[in-house]
Amino acid sequence: MFDLSGRRALVTGSSTGIGFALAKGLAGAGAEVVLNARNEARLAEAVGRLRKEGATVHAARFDVTSPDEVQAAIAGIEQDVGAIDILINNAGMQRRAPLEQFSHEQWEELMKTNVESVFLVGQAVARYMIERKRGKIINICSVQSELGRPSIAAYTASKGAVKMLTKGMAIDWGQHGIQVNGLGPGYFKTELTEALVKDEKFSSWLIGRTPSRRWGDVEDLVGAAVFLASSASNFVNGHILYVDGGVTATL
Repeated sequence: MFDLSGRRALVTGSSTGIGFALAKGLAGAGAEVVLNARNEARLAEAVGRLRKEGATVHAARFDVTSPDEVQAAIAGIEQDVGAIDILINNAGMQRRAPLEQFSHEQWEELMKTNVESVFLVGQAVARYMIERKRGKIINICSVQSELGRPSIAAYTASKGAVKMLTKGMAIDWGQHGIQVNGLGPGYFKTELTEALVKDEKFSSWLIGRTPSRRWGDVEDLVGAAVFLASSASNFVNGHILYVDGGVTATL
């Protein structure tokens, strides 16, 4: 039921961090994976790492915020690599500043990366999935799809939008045999959160705030991703699965 053998997955923003961990996890469950990033050198390095572990993996360098690049890349993968059975919309970014100081340029950059990319890549892939009458789409949400924190109002708005876009996709595409769900990480140790992990005051607050009393490790996300990508979730649609150690369950 959780076996992904014979399935092909595209993971956006997957040269490092959570995206790489999810791609590695799907490969471990038997999937052929396509990694995506804008940085060609990092992408090649990530592909090499997975190939050394025996995974069947391909590289797709394109900008997820560019409509033209997305359309060309998805068409190229479908034609040259094969059908995309699983899509994980993982590409995203963070910008921190009090909202009254947040520039319009920062707002546009964050919304394009976190929200517009999900629409562009999701729509491009779904058009092929609709023809085949099957497919799995997983959009990476966040605990900030539900909760706010000082200085990240724009990020919270973007992840709230991804949550609702996920539900909208599920409603429109469910009739075509496609399941669209969200995966909502809590606070995880990655390259992007290294400064927060090393900040003793913040780390102590977070661990005290989290019922599981620790930071998340990226490997903690793999089981949930495999579930949402597999036949085990064939009647799960429009759901956001939070993997957060209990943060969203407590005040």
